[in-house]
Amino acid sequence: MMKKIGHETLFLPTGENNPRNGESTFARLADGRILFAYTQYVDTDWSDHADARICGCWSSDEGESWTEPVVLIERDPAAQNIMSPTVFLMPNGQLGIVYLRKDVNKEGFVTCMPVFSASDDNGRTWSKAVYCTTEMGYYCVINDGCIIDRTGRIWVPMALHGESYDAFGHTGFKGMKYNGGVVRFAVSDDCGKTWSTLPAVIESSYSDTVGLAEPGIYEYEDGKLWMYCRTAYGFQYQSFSTDRGETWSKPEPNFCFTSPDAPMRVKRVGAYTAAVFNPLGFSAMHRAVEAWNSPKRTPLLCAISRDDGRSFDTTGRTPANGHLNAFADHCYFIEDDQTDSYCYPSVIDVADGFLVSYYHSNGTPICLNSSRITKVYFSEIEG
Repeated sequence: MMKKIGHETLFLPTGENNPRNGESTFARLADGRILFAYTQYVDTDWSDHADARICGCWSSDEGESWTEPVVLIERDPAAQNIMSPTVFLMPNGQLGIVYLRKDVNKEGFVTCMPVFSASDDNGRTWSKAVYCTTEMGYYCVINDGCIIDRTGRIWVPMALHGESYDAFGHTGFKGMKYNGGVVRFAVSDDCGKTWSTLPAVIESSYSDTVGLAEPGIYEYEDGKLWMYCRTAYGFQYQSFSTDRGETWSKPEPNFCFTSPDAPMRVKRVGAYTAAVFNPLGFSAMHRAVEAWNSPKRTPLLCAISRDDGRSFDTTGRTPANGHLNAFADHCYFIEDDQTDSYCYPSVIDVADGFLVSYYHSNGTPICLNSSRITKVYFSEIEG
């Protein structure tokens, strides 16, 4: 029977004029504290395009307790909203943040662009935001999805879903260049001062409206890059680069990570690699759906690798004898109550374990609801 691990250290429920808290991220600060940043929706609307800002709180005891949340970046009046942050400590000692900014054009359609800002005071104040890419469009950059590689390069994996989106829903695309999402990479080699977009374009082999969505990226110890994506195909799909992102392998399913149409997060935590995801089992066997009729995102699992994530790779092979027993032996429940749903994880290691934050439906049919931080001790996964 799969073991449940971790304990709650923070829960941010919704409330009056705060219908949604989520899309979160962590960063270790230069002074040793941990910053937790998240999207806080305000007013009464919890939909993706509703009014939102970036809030945060700090921990001085490795994630066991947290300060009261404060506003880190307020939405400026010209934006439709701001959301989905990734925070990271840069080689120059500054704190960086990448988040999404949505704007409504004169025709009433929304563009969604990744922007970057820097802080010299551990996230209290931020520089003027700059675009990470110059081609306007509707890009999805997942929370906690950017990395700084061993050379100091900032990577922003982007799923481009066309030129613009309907302003108040998830239909009504205009000027679409692609049937579904395609992956591009914005990069900076000077701590966010300048940005470029790599020429590589990674496309799905299938024709559908989802394509490759909400990509994440993981750097192996030898510098090889692993890109993984949310899809509607029953698995996380993956692609690899051995030349710093100039070229990528054909996207293929990773058979370890069955998945509904929901994102995954993979991070190095101490001597381990942790992958947090929703497996497909519940969605395949139950009719329960989210408020918008997609498969329910439950339970929430953490897979642990002891070989830099290599044991997660199924490239060119199917599971031996048709089962994933060896993989499942190193999987744990973060959340096992299937009456609730969970999504959009973020991960950071701490001295004695690691933290996982994610959306928690909190007894409602809406998984994009409250935010929870769970702390896992390394002792829970050792042995």
